[in-house]
Amino acid sequence: MNDTHHVSEQNTIYNTRKEVTQIFQVNFFAMCLLKTFPWDLLERELQSSKTSDVILEILEKTCLNAVCRENPPSLKYRRRFLTELIKRHETLEAEPLDALYEALGEVMCAQEVDTCYKTYLLPSGDAVSLEENVAHISEGTTGLVTWDAALYLAEWALENSHIFKNKTVLELGSGVGLTGIVVYRSLSPTKYIFSDCHPTVLQRLRVNVTNCITNCNSMLVCVEQLDWQNVTDEQLQRIHADTIIAADVVYDPDIISGLVKLLARFFSYKFQESHPDVYIVSTVRNPKTYDCFKTELEKAGLKHDIIKDAVPQVFAYNRVSTLEMIKIHA
Repeated sequence: MNDTHHVSEQNTIYNTRKEVTQIFQVNFFAMCLLKTFPWDLLERELQSSKTSDVILEILEKTCLNAVCRENPPSLKYRRRFLTELIKRHETLEAEPLDALYEALGEVMCAQEVDTCYKTYLLPSGDAVSLEENVAHISEGTTGLVTWDAALYLAEWALENSHIFKNKTVLELGSGVGLTGIVVYRSLSPTKYIFSDCHPTVLQRLRVNVTNCITNCNSMLVCVEQLDWQNVTDEQLQRIHADTIIAADVVYDPDIISGLVKLLARFFSYKFQESHPDVYIVSTVRNPKTYDCFKTELEKAGLKHDIIKDAVPQVFAYNRVSTLEMIKIHA
């Protein structure tokens, strides 16, 4: 009886520890805010086990992990993470862990760079590591980081594979490429066309696509420079998209007109037997700007439906922000 109880207790501790270390790993590689980590669960585990084992497991799954060696989060982030981990370990009143201080010493001596990596785990267990800029806005663009709307769009796509499977997909404003890489690797489109217009964003996008998609065949995957104001009829005909998607492209009143005119052209040209499916996800930061977008759609003779599907969260990010997804049609 006592032995059975002891085994059950050990299994509970093991499951909790495994859960805690997994959450820490996922959050760490996605560079989530430190306050969103389950520090309370870690403290409970430390008090329950009275050993430093869980701290070492977290260290091995994060800063000492092979993924971190190859595609590391920013130095500043790793410094803060290790400092917080040391602080939590000190509450145990145990002997200092050399591995923790060695890891901190290594990042304290390293020189900060402008780029870092965020790594997201797919449901299959595969990892997608993206090179991004440390700053949210740099070189006059916001396109060098992954935004929440792109993560949400990728999650929605995983739940709606029929919209992408065996289809030619065009993504507008691809940024660093998270959504498209997830769609291409998981949902078997016939062809996927990443697009953007900023030269630096396109350069970063090409690097991420090459690194994240093995045997990248230009007939199946391509990165296009697409200036919404100056897209030619030949470009539209060549793209010939069945599905068009975009995330976080409605943030600046100055670009709304060009976006809407481009969408209207996709619905007006006769080179396709049927209209494409068009889906846009937006983080509504400024309601006036977003309302302006919807007004411009109406003026162009385009209608929209709000998509309210329940979408399971796959990636580590804060979904508190106001996200809205619409389907646009003629």
